[in-house]
Amino acid sequence: MNRLPEDIDYLRTAIANVVFVGVPGSSDWVLIDAGIMTYGDNIRTAAAERFGPNKPRAIILTHGHFDHVGSLKDLLEHWDVPVYAHPLEMPYLNGQEDYPPADPSVGGGLMAAFSPVYPHKGIDIHQFVKELPNDGSITELPEWRWIHTPGHTKGHISLYRDRDRMIIAGDAFITVKQESAWAVITQEEEIHGPPAYFTFDWQHAWASVRTIAELNPRSAITGHGHPMYGNELQIGLRRLAEQFDQLAIPVKA
Repeated sequence: MNRLPEDIDYLRTAIANVVFVGVPGSSDWVLIDAGIMTYGDNIRTAAAERFGPNKPRAIILTHGHFDHVGSLKDLLEHWDVPVYAHPLEMPYLNGQEDYPPADPSVGGGLMAAFSPVYPHKGIDIHQFVKELPNDGSITELPEWRWIHTPGHTKGHISLYRDRDRMIIAGDAFITVKQESAWAVITQEEEIHGPPAYFTFDWQHAWASVRTIAELNPRSAITGHGHPMYGNELQIGLRRLAEQFDQLAIPVKA
């Protein structure tokens, strides 16, 4: 049956997903990513419905783009918890650097055309953010390991659980054509490369998709789009990994 494991749920914050990892009612849970701005109340409400008054043990970031950290400061005002990210994302999370601005000329579609107005500034949460362990472990999620999947950003990560081959992939690949406003509105399912307007190293992005495809995941939640499962996911990932240069890399890249 195509469904998420009992301990996995997600919330769509307009254009980007956040993921809850933990059995309902448990005090032992973790939030993956923090969505876009103004969704802090929505995320806390969804968390309270699932876990009661229990705050997360930690927040883990797949990367630091605006649609994955937009409500982070709001959440941290209510939840005094550690935030984990890859060491290469740290400059964008401690106020040292900004991401490159979006490139509206790649990917096509209305979302890409509007991308120059999307925030690309880094944030400063230095008092909360910590580097993930070098060995791929996640202290708060002992069954999971993080995998460096760069390309969309330098320090992009995905989270993988071997026992059920579940992957939380951030924007390493996504399941909707994020450049298209119509696809975003309708959430039309499609195994797709990372959002083109904010991806700046396409060879690393391709290598990351190959890494994920080799894991042959049974189910996936990505940063944009619906979860996908089974043969549809696996066939789509293999196709993307084999034809990434044709299916994902913009002509000008």
